[in-house]
Amino acid sequence: MTKQKYKVVGTRPIRHDGADKVTGRARFGADITLPGMLHGAVLRSPHSHARILSIDTSGAEAHPDVRGVMTAADLQPGAPVGTGILPGQNHPGNVMARSKALYKGHAVAAIAATSVHAAQEALDLIKVEYEKLPAVLDVESAMKPGAPIVHEDMVPYSLGPADDFPPNVVGREQYVLGDLTAGFEAADVTVEREFRTTSVHQGYIEPQNGTASWSQDGKLTVWCSSQGHFGIRDQLGVTLGIPVSDVKVVPMEIGGGFGGKLPIYLEPLAAVLSRKTGQPVKLTMSRAEVFEATGPTSGSYVTLKIGATSDGHITAADAMLAFEAGAYPPSPITGAAAAIFAPYKIDNVRIDCYDVLDNKPKVAPYRAPGAPIVAFATESVMDELAEKLGMDPIALRITNAAKKGDRRADGVMNGPIGALEVMEAIKAHPHYSAPIEGEGVGRGVGLGFCRNNAGPACAIGNVLADGRVSLVEGSMDIGGSRTAVAQMFAEVLSLPVEDVLPSVGDTEAIGYTSVTGGSGVTYKSGWAAFEAANDVKRQVIERAARVWDAKVEDVEYVDGEARHLSDTALKMSFKEIAADANNTGGPIVGRANLNPPGAVGSYSALLVDVRVDPETGKTDILRATAFQDVGTAVHPAYVEGQIQGGITQGIGWALNEEYYLGDDGAMQNASLLDYRMPTTLDLPMIEAVIIEVPNPNHPYGVKGVGEASISAPLAALANAIKSATGSRLRQLPMNPQSIVKAVSG
Repeated sequence: MTKQKYKVVGTRPIRHDGADKVTGRARFGADITLPGMLHGAVLRSPHSHARILSIDTSGAEAHPDVRGVMTAADLQPGAPVGTGILPGQNHPGNVMARSKALYKGHAVAAIAATSVHAAQEALDLIKVEYEKLPAVLDVESAMKPGAPIVHEDMVPYSLGPADDFPPNVVGREQYVLGDLTAGFEAADVTVEREFRTTSVHQGYIEPQNGTASWSQDGKLTVWCSSQGHFGIRDQLGVTLGIPVSDVKVVPMEIGGGFGGKLPIYLEPLAAVLSRKTGQPVKLTMSRAEVFEATGPTSGSYVTLKIGATSDGHITAADAMLAFEAGAYPPSPITGAAAAIFAPYKIDNVRIDCYDVLDNKPKVAPYRAPGAPIVAFATESVMDELAEKLGMDPIALRITNAAKKGDRRADGVMNGPIGALEVMEAIKAHPHYSAPIEGEGVGRGVGLGFCRNNAGPACAIGNVLADGRVSLVEGSMDIGGSRTAVAQMFAEVLSLPVEDVLPSVGDTEAIGYTSVTGGSGVTYKSGWAAFEAANDVKRQVIERAARVWDAKVEDVEYVDGEARHLSDTALKMSFKEIAADANNTGGPIVGRANLNPPGAVGSYSALLVDVRVDPETGKTDILRATAFQDVGTAVHPAYVEGQIQGGITQGIGWALNEEYYLGDDGAMQNASLLDYRMPTTLDLPMIEAVIIEVPNPNHPYGVKGVGEASISAPLAALANAIKSATGSRLRQLPMNPQSIVKAVSG
């Protein structure tokens, strides 16, 4: 597909919500204040695994400032564990513990009181009798014979061999392509390794929140910051046992999510307490609650074997993935299976995946769920394979690059992907050929992938009398998507993007739109905006034809105006037609509702130079160049920001971040002072190289941007540290103590 020239798409306008964000006028979930509003607090389990023998709430109910108390008895029990819950959703049993508390921080009861302080104070008046049980705190221990069982009544699922499930394995998936035995027999060189990673958190700035209010006619309204208010509405319906038509969710601005704000947490608690008290109720998490009670991503254990011929052609690959789900499934094994070998064409593959329960918070999606973990393994082995073969690491990757028409091991046939273009861009970049200078300095490269999703989306364009357009869409805006969607609407009508006024409608103001996740918003809501703008364009042509008493087919719309094809003197601008709309047939409203097909995966890479101090183990990043195929960069500045943000999170994951648990399962670093995320002081300027291999399935060639970038840094840094120190680390985080141990060992 030849790259097209656009007037609005590809430019860098100021984001529509920018002024509100920088001046503090933007309203987030915790900013809600309603008349008569009560404040809530949640009692959480102090144990990692304990049977709940009794809960006595009478003391709290007698407190003069308490207006309501709830337990899991006020929620629906939910489906059996192992059935019906998708990634990004929450099981009612995880919203509040019923018979057992399954991790430290698991909600047990909640209170609504006249103030936050009163609610917190009254938590001590709830008496819970526990029977402590042995806990299992990592994926390997959870699968051992005789391990403590997290859910005695779970229903395992299987997309592979269903017999002989190890303990706490709630699901298994297996993907097989070609003849694995024959593939390894054809190999001249093989590399087989083990990799381990620990839980890390998304690290968004804004904690979870939820405010709920019931009307006198039994309708529930919820205000919250989420990545999908329709998803919140639907989960509330299941958890509360009410029709979704009785629930309205009003989206607030969101201070980051990265997948972690897809599930419900506080919203159903606020709803139950509001129903009990007859007053609005607001709950907001503390930072410790965010860490201890919301979903990190999985810890993992991965084994990987790759074989290749002496000239560098991969003949076979075999992987076993065991991912933590936490206390409730699922873990992101499906996304991991899609990503693990995605950059390469491999004819003989087996991927065996295990979804494993343990006594930690239920995992939530985290930016390209599953992909960073498996890219860490694959790209580390690819470097070892190149070393064994005596090949340049990029040459090995180019030799095996996946292309359009190749089948991934998870069954998907590649569309117009840019894996090869990313690899060639690395090789051609000055950074790759620059000399590596200095003691303890090394360079590494790693590739990444995200499969990208789409989903249902709606858009409504209301043409205003002054020629501007109110554009209502249904996708939550995390990274500037309102502006990108407005750009695609404006492109169709040749309008200045400043004349398109985008907003996100509540669940009763716009049609169903799936969540902001899977790098799908610009794809699906941008396509919806394109269709809505074409609906407006069609009506504008009809109005001009009516005014001129002409046939519709004799009128065209070009460069922001309607023109008569034969009488060139007849022209009307968009503004003129908008101003007279009520006299030519009434308001002009364009709409679109669709579930677009054709999304394809995005490929990324990081080329990074590091300096490692062998005495302290400290790793300094000297230079970082990120590459990503984005299809078409609708707003290049936002694309660069997304790439830089993903790289930064991947750096934190690789070098420092982890859930540091005590023997009792309690998180020891549940604050931003102790949970070590990178800051500007830890990073150089990250150069973002945008590669555009347009997707012909989309009106503007869009693929997806938000996720692929986080997949590459884990392995790129492991390879750079190996280059700098001679020691290869296969367990994350690669923190100073791990590096010192590896170098001195």
